[in-house]
Amino acid sequence: MSNVEKQLTGDLSDIQGNIGGPGERMDFSKVKKYRSVQEAAADPDIEAVDICLPTHMHAEAALAALRAGTHVLVEKPLALDGETADRIVAEAGKAGTVLMAAQVVRFIPDYRTVVERLKSGELGPVRSALFRRRCAAPFWSQWLTNPEQSGGGVFDLLIHDVDICLQMFGKPQAVSATGYEAMPNGVDWILAQFHYPEIGTVAITGGWHHLKAYPFSMEFTVVADGGTFEYSSAGRPLTLYRADGCAQPVALPEINGYQAELEYFLDCAIHSRKPAFCPPEESATAVKLARLMVESRKRNGEKIAC
Repeated sequence: MSNVEKQLTGDLSDIQGNIGGPGERMDFSKVKKYRSVQEAAADPDIEAVDICLPTHMHAEAALAALRAGTHVLVEKPLALDGETADRIVAEAGKAGTVLMAAQVVRFIPDYRTVVERLKSGELGPVRSALFRRRCAAPFWSQWLTNPEQSGGGVFDLLIHDVDICLQMFGKPQAVSATGYEAMPNGVDWILAQFHYPEIGTVAITGGWHHLKAYPFSMEFTVVADGGTFEYSSAGRPLTLYRADGCAQPVALPEINGYQAELEYFLDCAIHSRKPAFCPPEESATAVKLARLMVESRKRNGEKIAC
């Protein structure tokens, strides 16, 4: 039995990543099974798809589904280059179907709450922001370590923080970045600055730190006139350090970001409504900015206009 046929039975023991592993089985007895994207896209009973393929396969699968009139949720990043991302967005426009990239951090309560409170204006202008996200380099699939197929740590991880910057502050005027890439050693690290004329510093940093053992973490610090928001997944819950000297824990809604993301997409698809909270145009812009980060790193920190 081929690996594909084995997996279609629900035996995921040969898969590594967020699912799978020794003894892992799922009940696929009541779901339809397909052996190609084209076969699934051609099924008139399919109204929406969630594309969780390797990054370099996103475009082909998304375009096939959109051309078949299917609503599409595609894992981040939307694509590996801006031209392809724009083509996917344009195809959704022609098809009149819902397209959304799975930029799940927009739905994670800590990030979502800070975005809402900053946009309300209660703390005044933002003066600086730092976003960091890092983990061990993935070792369970060869495509991830090939930057031509995955985009490396910048596209695998930091695309989330790029997207949050877009949601919080809009598109920057320019991007600059330095860092280091050594894929055979599992290292793909970057320190990028997004240049906004009205904000002192907006920095995004992190990436892959060697293989296997290095722990995942995500964190941010956002400084506004009225106080500083700080959060770290490594044990510091979201707190507002107010300008008056008080530290105030921030109450968060009890929601799962992944569930909220899927529910939002389904609601948009059911009502044929554009996903205004997570618009595909901004996901395409995030791809372009991530590409500029990598390009600036290659140019030893050269400031590149957006």
